[in-house]
Amino acid sequence: MYVPQHFAMGHADLRALLARPAGDLVTATADGLKATFLPFVHDAGAGPHGALLGHLARNNDQWRVPPVGEAMVVLRGPDGYVSPGWYASKAEHGRVVPTWNYVTVHVHGELVVHDDVAWLRDLVGRLTDLHEAGRQGPWSVADAPDAFVAGQLRAIVGVELRISRIEAKAKLSQNRPPADVDGVVRGARAAGDTALADAVEAARR
Repeated sequence: MYVPQHFAMGHADLRALLARPAGDLVTATADGLKATFLPFVHDAGAGPHGALLGHLARNNDQWRVPPVGEAMVVLRGPDGYVSPGWYASKAEHGRVVPTWNYVTVHVHGELVVHDDVAWLRDLVGRLTDLHEAGRQGPWSVADAPDAFVAGQLRAIVGVELRISRIEAKAKLSQNRPPADVDGVVRGARAAGDTALADAVEAARR
């Protein structure tokens, strides 16, 4: 990934994105590229760089085809179109063009398949607890009948990306003058894109 220094993501922002990760699992195979969007659990204690844990449908053949080299998970944060009309610079000199602001992380590593009921039961419990946390009356895997859960577990296969390196980029108008950044924040909010506006505002601090 091309990451100019002013678009490098800080460690705190990276940790926040990894706290509730969901993205595309991409593998290069002899049959070509394969990709599946998945929610993951980031296990920071699994090896030197941690691991991303998720599961595929058993009928999805991505887990059956060995990857050529490392696999990659692409995570995304807020993104959106930036109009030149939002920049104060447009009125000053007109030398402005459209662009796209975005947050993205490429997580590389060895892909390991887990076809083990105990591993899968632990994973779905962790995934559920992660996303049910803070809800009123959170749902638990234990709320479902055991036989039903066992059937669901037979229909999935676990995947673990053992992380070797992470490339992270937050392109959020850091290369623009302060007045232009103000314009991007106002413009994104006016367009209803509060997530992008908040991200641009946070990146300037």
